[in-house]
Amino acid sequence: MHDSIAIVNIIWFLLALCFLIAFCLCKFSLKLPHSLEHVFQDLIRYGKTKEHIKRSNWQLVFDISKRCFYHFYAVSVMWNGLLLLLSLCSVVMNEALPDWLIDALWCLTGRPRDAWNELHLSILLLQVLLWVHSLRRLLECLFVSVFSNGVIHVVQYAFGLGYYVLLGLTVLCINSSLPQSGSLVSQLTWHHVIGTLLFIWASLLQNRSLSMLAKMRTDSSGKVETLAHKMPCGGWFELVSCPHYLAELLIYVSMSVCCGCSSLTWWLVVLYVLCNQALAAQLCHDYYRSKFETYPTQRKAFIPFVL
Repeated sequence: MHDSIAIVNIIWFLLALCFLIAFCLCKFSLKLPHSLEHVFQDLIRYGKTKEHIKRSNWQLVFDISKRCFYHFYAVSVMWNGLLLLLSLCSVVMNEALPDWLIDALWCLTGRPRDAWNELHLSILLLQVLLWVHSLRRLLECLFVSVFSNGVIHVVQYAFGLGYYVLLGLTVLCINSSLPQSGSLVSQLTWHHVIGTLLFIWASLLQNRSLSMLAKMRTDSSGKVETLAHKMPCGGWFELVSCPHYLAELLIYVSMSVCCGCSSLTWWLVVLYVLCNQALAAQLCHDYYRSKFETYPTQRKAFIPFVL
């Protein structure tokens, strides 16, 4: 089966398309039929952006605290840590990947089993970066972020758990489309270095932005003073409402650079992240503009000077 029509590619394309449609509906204030509109808004919003929409009592049953965000990253740390460990065993000890994992990769790509006999350096690097990203976000959720009493939908919760499972498998799927070229050391190229540097910079940007949001709710000693939403200022918040979402996109772009920008599969992942984060940023941007009369008009939602 050709890589361009692999099931994994279709999945990421359809996910990106769904979020693109949702973004367009929100961006241009388009409305679905009455009953569908309420369900649609309930599914795409979370946290503060969900505060002022009308919801029926039956919809409240599906609410889960936004503080459960850390569950996503805990699952990712364990799952993608396992996949990284299996990959390292395959490279260092020359052990074959487990049959259940090979079967899953075959279903997603249609590639023969021997496509994973040798793992490319780019794949190992992506696995390390994904695990580091998940661990950092887990620690930020537990020790940095100050969550309000906002909620997420149970569908969003389930999707978030499955997202990182699919993402870890997708990283391994890419191996079947990369050329093998000798030892891991000989495979090291400029794009691994550039991609890793971009990853570090984007991670620092995201951490700084999240820290600034948390400090708006704490005093100088770190004690929580309020859970109210305030207008963010300073740093990249002067350019966009959600620099932490921009940083998330750049993190995934950096991983594509680590693959030499040659993986269609990972670019589809980047497309999904773009559409997903753009929707979340637009909803957040609209919330800020409606809540704060003095909100800067020149500030964009997501991408400086563009969106």
